[in-house]
Amino acid sequence: MNIYVGNLPYSTGDGDLRQMFEEFGAVDSASVVKDKFTGRSRGFGFVEMPDGDAGSRAIESMNGRSMGGRNLVVNEARPREERPRFERRDRY
Repeated sequence: MNIYVGNLPYSTGDGDLRQMFEEFGAVDSASVVKDKFTGRSRGFGFVEMPDGDAGSRAIESMNGRSMGGRNLVVNEARPREERPRFERRDRY
């Protein structure tokens, strides 16, 4: 199960995210999304858990939990939508 975790404190790292979810079961991967130019956290990440029941328990327990003064938003991740590329057309 792929889980979205939003509203993370910017100081949260991959290890912190993994540790938060390991209390509910095995974690295949945990990654905080970082800005590609600055390398700083964007405030959200994803956790992959092999057991769907453990993932559901984690979502139910972690959603709304306070961390670093912020309430987490945790839900099942949706597939990424393909967005059309922007074509620039200069007008003269």
